[in-house]
Amino acid sequence: MLGISLDAPQANRAFAEKFGFPFRLLSDTDRKVSIAYRACETEAEAYARRITYVVGPDGRIEHGLETRSPGDQADELLRLLS
Repeated sequence: MLGISLDAPQANRAFAEKFGFPFRLLSDTDRKVSIAYRACETEAEAYARRITYVVGPDGRIEHGLETRSPGDQADELLRLLS
């Protein structure tokens, strides 16, 4: 599992350390990945939408889940996959 953020690597490292983030956190400062995965629409956006993708063994996206509440995201994902 991994996460992608619009923040710079130093900010991501500080976030991961502060909150004990258990996944690799990548930086997408040019927003190319975020635009490709529809978390942003343009390079000018300051924030990305929170989207979780479930990728199958064949590399294809099986599910996409956008959530507004990070605390509820795991429960929403479990309901989706059940």
